[in-house]
Amino acid sequence: MTISKILLRTGGAALGAVFLYAAYTKLRVSFLLFAMAIDSYKLLPEWAALGLARVLPWFELLLGLALLGGILLRYTAAVASGLLAVFFGVMVRSYLLGQQINCGCFGIGEALSAKTLARDAALLGLSLAVTVGAFLMKRANTLLAASSVPARAMAETQREQGRAL
Repeated sequence: MTISKILLRTGGAALGAVFLYAAYTKLRVSFLLFAMAIDSYKLLPEWAALGLARVLPWFELLLGLALLGGILLRYTAAVASGLLAVFFGVMVRSYLLGQQINCGCFGIGEALSAKTLARDAALLGLSLAVTVGAFLMKRANTLLAASSVPARAMAETQREQGRAL
């Protein structure tokens, strides 16, 4: 296994662990507490906040497991990047508006601050790096496989010609 693959797997596993922990902190308490954190951002109607509070922790759990297992890493990392970009955008908006609210990132009780923004920016950066790396790795493997097919066919042809002489 190359260093690139090791770094890619490690980054995916780290993201997976973060999503698993985020899911755990939300699932261990009533979904209503998480719904209140979502509602405090004042972006969704109450019914949507309640629905999101029920679904998001389970989605994070599945995403975390997929990332941890390296399952379809290109796509799971891309989904994680999209999700983290939305989270980060919403958090920046709320921070700039001066809302004194709980982040909701890892359950209840963590105030939205420059520290939470820096952490989420770092997670978004890691997720984007894993996504780009996974797509580049797949592309490199595809190009390598495509370039080795003609070489193998040529070598086989030369062997057959050698036998014919």
